[in-house]
Amino acid sequence: MAPHLLCVGGEDHALRIPFLLALQNRGLRVSAAGTGAAGAFAENGISYHQYQFDRFGVGLSDSASMGQLAQVVKRACPDVIQTFDTKPNLLAPLALRGSVPVVRTINGMGWVFSSTEPRALAFRPFYLAMQRLAACWTAATVFQNKADKSFFHRYRLLGKSLSTVIGSSGIDTAAFETAQARMASPAVLRAELGLDDAEIVVTVSRLTVQKGIATLLEAAQIVHQVRPKARFLLVGPRESEGPFAIDQALIERHAPYVVATGARSDIPALLGIADLFAFPTEYREGIPRVLLEAGLAGVPIVASRMPGCDDVVVEDWNGRLVPPRDPRALAAAILDLLQDSAHAKIMGQRSIEMVRQEFDLNVVADRYAEVYSHLLSLSRSCDERVAAYSSSAVQ
Repeated sequence: MAPHLLCVGGEDHALRIPFLLALQNRGLRVSAAGTGAAGAFAENGISYHQYQFDRFGVGLSDSASMGQLAQVVKRACPDVIQTFDTKPNLLAPLALRGSVPVVRTINGMGWVFSSTEPRALAFRPFYLAMQRLAACWTAATVFQNKADKSFFHRYRLLGKSLSTVIGSSGIDTAAFETAQARMASPAVLRAELGLDDAEIVVTVSRLTVQKGIATLLEAAQIVHQVRPKARFLLVGPRESEGPFAIDQALIERHAPYVVATGARSDIPALLGIADLFAFPTEYREGIPRVLLEAGLAGVPIVASRMPGCDDVVVEDWNGRLVPPRDPRALAAAILDLLQDSAHAKIMGQRSIEMVRQEFDLNVVADRYAEVYSHLLSLSRSCDERVAAYSSSAVQ
């Protein structure tokens, strides 16, 4: 029977369905566990298990989440577990304690190591301690960028687990290009959004302070003073972001040159009308998928000089990198590219082949399959894992 992979994530886990299908095409049985809805997984024939965790807190709720995960694993009996996102990366190893090989992917360091808020600084020692403990029961750690791998080595957060760098969860370049070909005409989309003949700067992101949205709004005001026809399109959720969400009143203060659309499913079409893609994140990202999508669409990028972003954007080659939390630098870079549209277009075109060669879904899936194959060659049978789990649960 084909080896069984259980992939564990959070609320946006459905975005990894193409990754799971690619692994399925490589001979693995795949299932998933996450906190979001099951519909998209069912539509793709992927068995899905729902559990819950609190994205914004720690304590008893994490213990409950670990118990839920342990029960999911006991029912599913996978041969190997893949985790994404900060909480699952910690909860799964701690819940299973080595009864199943766990591969955790560090797709960014998130708020704790990106924010300068006192609360984030206070959490860092706890986070480091939890990562060291989780490493005791982690078989392999995958990093999406070299900076995060260096960080884990420096702070001795790997234990004896294997480690490697695999950039992103992959992007299905063929599907993206098909979506582009089927998209609504630029004129129709511009009319729908009230953009007419405006120069368009697109941002796709959760609308939070940590994603640099406040910085972007300040930069937008500066750009608007120089180029009144420029419009900034903010695409992504706000209401779901709890205490991190940007204030709606702050966005409205910058109307009409800032348009917030909410979450949308037609990102290839929106990128098709973009003159520029701005990504002012203050996070230590993994490899932001939206940068790969912008690159594949041939859109020049202005992004923060942060881990993950600088793995995709090369200064003055396919975009510009600016310091985080610096609206003037962000505005200056945006203005430079808008004012020299011919050069900006050349920069955007350079990204297309780079994304195809380095971040295509098939390239990424092959590398993950190699990791799983190695671990499975060392693994125990399902019956042995059930016995090991039952024994550890009694202790």
